[in-house]
Amino acid sequence: MNHLYSRLRTVCTVAALCAGATLTHAADLVFGQIASTTNPASASNAKGMVTGIQAYFDRVNAAGGVNGNKFKLQTLDDGLQAPKMVELTQQLIADKSVIAMLGSLNSAGLAEVAKQNLPGSNGIALIAPHQGDKHIVSAENVFPLRSGYADEVHALLKEAKGWGKDTLAIVNMNIAFGPSVAEVATQLSTVHGIKVISHQVIDASPEQLDASVKAAVAAVAEAKPKAILVLAAGKPAFEFIKAMRDAPGGQTQIYGVSVVLYDVLVKAVGVDKARGIVLSQAVPYPFIPNKPVIGEFQADMKKFAPNEPTSFSALEGYLGAKIAVEAARRAGSNPTRASIVTALNNFGEYDLGGVFVRYSPGLHKGWGGVDLSIISATGTLRK
Repeated sequence: MNHLYSRLRTVCTVAALCAGATLTHAADLVFGQIASTTNPASASNAKGMVTGIQAYFDRVNAAGGVNGNKFKLQTLDDGLQAPKMVELTQQLIADKSVIAMLGSLNSAGLAEVAKQNLPGSNGIALIAPHQGDKHIVSAENVFPLRSGYADEVHALLKEAKGWGKDTLAIVNMNIAFGPSVAEVATQLSTVHGIKVISHQVIDASPEQLDASVKAAVAAVAEAKPKAILVLAAGKPAFEFIKAMRDAPGGQTQIYGVSVVLYDVLVKAVGVDKARGIVLSQAVPYPFIPNKPVIGEFQADMKKFAPNEPTSFSALEGYLGAKIAVEAARRAGSNPTRASIVTALNNFGEYDLGGVFVRYSPGLHKGWGGVDLSIISATGTLRK
């Protein structure tokens, strides 16, 4: 009898320990993000990214999480300053509770993070950064979602050539993605049979911006191109477009890349001046559920973020969160930074719901598609 009691007690003790282990195992998987919701130049994109990530995390957490783990987003604000992004990246790396980085935003900051190889040398994944520069998205342990700037420029030039726009002015800002993408655009224009007849660089520094914009507008007006490709964002883009529309030849077709947010552009320059501008989009069009994941996204936004607008950046955050959750699922019951990186490197082709990414040890490729959209006479965006 005593022997039987002893065995029962042992079994109960082991069961209790196992139950305790199960309870202790359930934890938050923290994903770190650096994005400025306070700097006007990045606030809309940053808020959208945060909203989209959180909407998907809320959906997964409401269903019980993955392997008993819940998902948490920790966002730090770098004020869109490159040195601050590097500092905050190092801070997240030092925080051992952060399992991976997700949805970070700041072109100059991400360029420095990639240059210093912070994700690679510290064994942490950087998932779906808001970035299309090949030097950044091809860095070690970076797993992109959005299409690259080269993909966007290719689509825009193909569209321009299709409409007979065979002469082009390239206008780029002198910071962030501006110089490198202008170089890509110059190379691709030859491929598409388009002649670059003017190339102007806008000095984005506050003390030089006005004079630089005036000089660029004057040079472009004199060149009389059939199309203008604006490789700038924020104030440099808005000031150039406003001034160009008032100059001789101001109705020339203008093309811009995805970092130019159409609603912010319309507010900055007015509906009349924004009308007809064609913008490339590095993530799918979020307003029409023509892919399964778009329908999911719209439903989850209504449920988990009912007061937030549907936007490209919110969809981008949502898709990035789907990648992060799937990586955690594949990383097993106790994910680590290393197992997350391994899981991502072994993704192969992964279907997010009509949107595909492809990751292998030798290749990290995002969606790769580009949607073109145009600003209508009412200031809305149409595909």
